[in-house]
Amino acid sequence: MKTETVDGGTIETWTPQEVWDAYSQGKIALIDVRTPQEYMLEHVEGALLLPMPFFDSEKLPSQEGKRLVLYCGSSARSGRIASACAAKGLAPVTHMEGGFAAWKQVGLPYMGTDMATGAPKRVPGKQD
Repeated sequence: MKTETVDGGTIETWTPQEVWDAYSQGKIALIDVRTPQEYMLEHVEGALLLPMPFFDSEKLPSQEGKRLVLYCGSSARSGRIASACAAKGLAPVTHMEGGFAAWKQVGLPYMGTDMATGAPKRVPGKQD
């Protein structure tokens, strides 16, 4: 985990493996800030969708009991949103390093799309 201070707030950047470890233990909730189209094509199973254009840090659920972790395709959008949340005093603020592309590169499981049928399909991780 890396930390940085932005506008007086602290942002934590977790690796995909750190996110997976916490997620598989039920310690965090994932928020995907990509577009609905990106989400429908592939996403982390169980992640909540809150696209960047509609994101409002004041409308986020409480982090009591479960920390929220933001992710996007590359970590550029989630990083911008994390900075905006930190500037508004939300703490802790966490996003995933490298985004969904890094998640897939590490070989973690996700929901994809069967291109022959258009149906959702589970893509197992390398550990499965």
